[in-house]
Amino acid sequence: MGGPTTTTERGAPGPRGTKGAKSKGVRPKGAGPGRSPSARPSLRWRPGPGGGRRALPGPRAVLLLAIVLILLVGGVWLFYGSAWLRVERVTVSGTRVLTPAEVKAAAAVPVGAPMASVDTDEIEARLLRALPRVESVDAVRSWPHGIGLTVVERTPVLLVEKDGKFTEVDAAGVRYATVGAAETPKGVPLLELAADRSPSLRRFGTERLTAEAVQVAGDLPARVAADAKVLRVRSYDSITLELTGGRTVAWGNGEDGEAKARTLTALMKAAPKAGHFDVSAPTAPAASRS
Repeated sequence: MGGPTTTTERGAPGPRGTKGAKSKGVRPKGAGPGRSPSARPSLRWRPGPGGGRRALPGPRAVLLLAIVLILLVGGVWLFYGSAWLRVERVTVSGTRVLTPAEVKAAAAVPVGAPMASVDTDEIEARLLRALPRVESVDAVRSWPHGIGLTVVERTPVLLVEKDGKFTEVDAAGVRYATVGAAETPKGVPLLELAADRSPSLRRFGTERLTAEAVQVAGDLPARVAADAKVLRVRSYDSITLELTGGRTVAWGNGEDGEAKARTLTALMKAAPKAGHFDVSAPTAPAASRS
């Protein structure tokens, strides 16, 4: 029989806590087959919010962030801080009665301000408030230094006379400008309300009868409107026109305006020498010499 087996031979811990020669050695942390224990990961780590680890941004990400910030700051400076993209001129188009100077003054475009900061919607609103003659306006940026204003003026279809002054009325019934006799536009009939003794005045009132007259004036064929001198309202159903050359037109009320306009155009071609045209019933028109 062999001698007694010692503790060291059975693999028990030695004095310093190491196992005997026959026990398997403990592999150092991080070491593996074919890998040096001294090898380290290429990324640096730091504790995350949950106690884990996360990678620090690398130099490439830092460079990309710096480029984005530079472009952002540079763009803001270019559009708002530099002297390159600022308002230097204002152009106006589309005016007929108004002058470009009047439009520019009412628009009050901030010359010298950065182009990007100009509020075109506010310019349009300011123009419409200041100039009732303007029906619509389009304010646009014309890079790099201009603001363009395209104006559409109202077109009068009737004139309303009061105390020697004439108010222009457009097809929408808007009274937008008052002018003297010398400034009245040509080819626009004068409204004459002659319904003082008519029941229509008591029933419909002046405003309703005026609205009917505006409707009729807006429906007139262009050639007839250019020759119209007076549009007379005797009652709701009796609206007549006085044209150049002593001619007259019985229009009736403001209903079926498009049909009446087509009928009147055809009737005038068929009877060019007639002095009176009746289209109050467009399906049964009539023309006569007086």
